[in-house]
Amino acid sequence: MPRNSVSVALTIVALFSLVFLLPGPVHGQGPRVYVAEVTGTISSVTVEAVDEAIATASLTSSPLILALDTPGGTLDATFKIIASIERSRVPVIGYVTPAGATAWSAGTFILMSTHIAAMAPLTVIGSAQPVTIGPAGGPTAVTDSKTINALTEFIAIRAEAHERNVTAARAFITENLNLKANEAEAFGVAKDTRELLTFIDGNPVEAGGQPYRLTTANAELIVISPSLRVLILRTLADPVLASLLLFIGLYWLIFGVSSPGHGSEVGGAVLLIAGLVGLGVFGVNLGGLVLIGIGAALLIAELYNPGFGALGIGGFIAVILGSLLLFSPGPLIIAQPDLFLLFLVLITAPVAFGAFFLFAAYKILQVRQQKPIGWSMIEDTAEAVDDLEPGVEGFVLYQGELWRAISDGPVKKGGKVKITAKEGPMLRVSPLTGPSPTNT
Repeated sequence: MPRNSVSVALTIVALFSLVFLLPGPVHGQGPRVYVAEVTGTISSVTVEAVDEAIATASLTSSPLILALDTPGGTLDATFKIIASIERSRVPVIGYVTPAGATAWSAGTFILMSTHIAAMAPLTVIGSAQPVTIGPAGGPTAVTDSKTINALTEFIAIRAEAHERNVTAARAFITENLNLKANEAEAFGVAKDTRELLTFIDGNPVEAGGQPYRLTTANAELIVISPSLRVLILRTLADPVLASLLLFIGLYWLIFGVSSPGHGSEVGGAVLLIAGLVGLGVFGVNLGGLVLIGIGAALLIAELYNPGFGALGIGGFIAVILGSLLLFSPGPLIIAQPDLFLLFLVLITAPVAFGAFFLFAAYKILQVRQQKPIGWSMIEDTAEAVDDLEPGVEGFVLYQGELWRAISDGPVKKGGKVKITAKEGPMLRVSPLTGPSPTNT
């Protein structure tokens, strides 16, 4: 290799080495505070996002702010987030923000469990009575004393541990109490995150059993972005999207199985799995899945059945019942409007897609009941385009189309023949001796 070429190659290698060895953007060496947003429905995806945020903040022993704006979520996910906060070796600050945000239900539980709690102006917390989703009656408030007493004591212990109003904590559950920022005693009120950092500067807290003094007045604020995995799961976990993916995938899969070779079965399976992953955030009921599977099998059988009735209707009913039983999460702590939206989707999605499927199946039945084209050709006339000899293959013209034909008698070119049978692409014809029948 020429000397100049070697020099150029070494220079390129050195430049690439510098690019790869140079560190990425470096944050200042002073105090830092990390911020992670907790928005939307509290679910297992939220648990992973909070765990990621705590792990990131722990790398530099920096405080973490959870910016809360949520209607609530599942009880199981809420307990896991609280456990992560209480195990954290760095202070976790709960902050209901921006102005107008809410931390209802599960959000209130999380806020009461943070080392420091604060609210922006015009924000609201409370309404923490648990509810359940029934297969017939929609959201129903949980009133049994065992569940209510357990949750009331759970939140009261954490309020007392952080020197917050125990009476209000209990009332969040027993009376669905709601408090505005200026009414929540022992909660700081800060119009923005920077004001919050000034407000809490110097406060002593205990995190992970160790004392910790906050140094936040001039700290660098670093917003934590969720990982790609969490972003994907968060998108799929939306109950509306997950339900739509489930039912679109289910019916697409059914059509793919009934008409293979177009890739519909693959696309349907992918959407079905994606929907189940999303719905799994709320806990998938095995009985509901079995019913949906049976319904899908019945609908597939209906497509192969020459009639239309019991199988199709039974499959449609099974899919709807399965969708209603699909969620079995136990008590939820979530605001009623979001529960009604979820229940509405569970009702409308299977009904809408089921109605579409039944319409499509009906159209398929109509096509099946039509007289096949091969049958409709019988007794019609065609024109010989060759001299036809008995038992010798030739061609005839039928309704503008050229067909191979075998005649059982001699026919001159241009003569009329009657179609007596159709054998695949071959027609059997005979010389037309009487009046020509009218083509259909």
